[in-house]
Amino acid sequence: MTLPAVLLLLALLLAGTAAGITQLRLEEAARACARALARGDGNSAVDGIVRRLAGDAAVAVVSEDGEWIKVTVSAPVAGPLGSLIPWTLSAAASAKGETPRTSAATSPFPDVGDRVVDFKGAAPVAAPVARLGLQRLVEGVAA
Repeated sequence: MTLPAVLLLLALLLAGTAAGITQLRLEEAARACARALARGDGNSAVDGIVRRLAGDAAVAVVSEDGEWIKVTVSAPVAGPLGSLIPWTLSAAASAKGETPRTSAATSPFPDVGDRVVDFKGAAPVAAPVARLGLQRLVEGVAA
């Protein structure tokens, strides 16, 4: 009489473990896909990442909201109880799309209020830096 109860408990523990592993794989796949899309990779890269990390049964849905990219990956739980009980788990991740960075030649020079000393202007330099002659060196280079 106790053997069927023990077997049922073991089956439930194995099903719970399979569900936990599936959830972890889905979360990792969603994060990796969101990062890839934020970098500018295409949808074919997303399919490859989902297949590699979450398995062949996983499906990814990509949506965009302005600068934000959201990836939802879902898959059924594998194992013997996963086929009897139709569990479908999902995980979502979001990432902000990266914008092209400006080069130093095209970016504006920061103001003195941004904690950058403008040696061409009248902003004083701290006494230890002035003793080193750094201000004269930078003014000479900037001229």
